[in-house]
This record gives sequence, C-alpha cells and structure tokens, in this order.
Amino acid sequence: MSEEINQQQPAGASFTVEKIYVKDVSFEAPGAPGVFNEAGAPELQMNLNQKVQRLSETAFEVVLGITLTCNIAGKTAYLAEVQQAGVFTLAGFEDAGIDAMLGTQCPNLLYPYAAASVSHLIQSGGFPPFFMQPINFEGLYAENLRQRAAQIGSGTDLGGTETVGNA
Repeated sequence: MSEEINQQQPAGASFTVEKIYVKDVSFEAPGAPGVFNEAGAPELQMNLNQKVQRLSETAFEVVLGITLTCNIAGKTAYLAEVQQAGVFTLAGFEDAGIDAMLGTQCPNLLYPYAAASVSHLIQSGGFPPFFMQPINFEGLYAENLRQRAAQIGSGTDLGGTETVGNA
C-alpha cells in the first residue's frame, strides 16, 4: 500500500497515520427476540458517508460512517452504525493532492476497521455473519469530482458545503 501512496505523492510530500479509532458505535435489534423466528430473506441497506475536519495546517480527522439496516418480513431485524475515524498528517501536498488523499487513501485505510466492527456487532447481536464487500473509494471519489464539476458548471451555489475529501 505504501508504494501506491508514494507514487501519488509529489517529491517531499509525506502522509502519516497518527491515530485510528472508533468515534461512535451503535447496534439495535428492536424486534428481538421475535425477529429471530421471522421467515423471509433479509433485505440489507448500507449507507456510507465521510466527513473531514481540518485540525491544523497539516492534520486532518477523517470519519467514515457506515450504517447497515437489515429488514426481514418488513420489520427491522437490526441496525448497526459505526463511525470509524483517523487522524492523518499530510504535508507537502497541493490542495488537489490533499483532497485526493482524504477522499481515497484515508477511507481505504479506515474501511477494514469499520467493516470488522460492523461484522462483530451483527454477530454479537445473535445474527448470522455479514461480510462487507470491498468498496472502490477511488471510483467514488472520481464520481464526486464529476458531480462537483457539474455543479460548478451549472452555476449551482456550493456555499457551505464541505468539498475536501468527500467520497
């Protein structure tokens, strides 16, 4: 992984993981124990979001949020939410490079931790294991850039929106 990061960094740039931590976690099984006897195929819905906060000139907190909702026979079987966070130092990058690192490399590093937490919560709640599939954060970031360009091209006001590192 570090080789890939180095290929994207300009000379003299550095990317450091300072801390990775769980910022918030929640699990609910509102229909338990009755939901364990429900027949039917589970319907899963996953929502993913990312927030970036600049902590100093070179330090950023990135929070990757995952919410997984499982419904069976029209009833909520469980709701698992994890906000996996990290503090990253990015020095020597231009603004576009910082944006790309925050939108791709940081969530790529946080995702396995978040996926493990979600999986553990679901199993601890008495449900079968759920294995989260890999996510292409580079593709999500590229789509976000296209959307930003379209909004700017159409004259849509972006005032108040956070654009750095949104995946």
